[in-house]
Amino acid sequence: MWNSKDVYYISDSTALLAEEMGKSMLCQFPEIGFNEEKIPFVRERRDAELALARILKQSGGLQPLIFCTIMEEEVRQIFDIAEVELIDLYGGFLSKLEHILEAKALHQPGYYRNRDDAKTEKRVEAIRYTLEHDDGKRTEGYDQADIILIGVSRTGKTPVSVYIATHMSLKAANFPLTADHLDAYELPADIIRNRTRAVGLTVTPQFLHRIREERYRGSKYAAITTCRAELQRAEQLYMQHGIQIVHTEGKSIEELSAEVTNLPGICKKGRKR
Repeated sequence: MWNSKDVYYISDSTALLAEEMGKSMLCQFPEIGFNEEKIPFVRERRDAELALARILKQSGGLQPLIFCTIMEEEVRQIFDIAEVELIDLYGGFLSKLEHILEAKALHQPGYYRNRDDAKTEKRVEAIRYTLEHDDGKRTEGYDQADIILIGVSRTGKTPVSVYIATHMSLKAANFPLTADHLDAYELPADIIRNRTRAVGLTVTPQFLHRIREERYRGSKYAAITTCRAELQRAEQLYMQHGIQIVHTEGKSIEELSAEVTNLPGICKKGRKR
């Protein structure tokens, strides 16, 4: 088994897709260390020859991995030699798709990203909105939110909101339930008006106690009695207003983001305005 391996992500465009697909596979081998480099815009034979020469010089005879998304077969074949391990992410798959669909592919470098400007703008707008509506700021703008995460302190609202914005292009506001709201057993009118798109986050008192103790050891804020009381009142508010509840304990940000955006009433593609 290899202890480490050189990895190159090569493309005739940005190489972001090659990197994304490569990393998604390499993460399945945590016991191996990977030395990664991205080489974008390899569009001509000369580009490929120069890139290959650099790879062979850097990696010696250690057979580096090359994840390749080059469309042009003549350019792509430059890397198909015994000294490297070529993983062709387009060639074989695209040919198979052409056969299945009985159609000829464009074979145009970067076409997906070039036509995706509208999606990029939507993502940027979602991120901007999410940052502006983090931690209870500007609740008057909740009518434009695709999702509103609420919960007591340290239940994961901000990281999940940011992930939803950056990876799903959804406008995600989040609101902290402080003592003022919990003691009064009330939610802001801006949340109640948009409660069909609100999701209440919760955990067990023991888990919340452990998380808070890490930063505020021995404080009233971290005390198990405080955690239990806050969570109980928060969940009562959720039920009172018919707000869907998600337990965040033991789940990754990716899992939580998928779970909350797949709840009934939450539109995964964003709201039509």
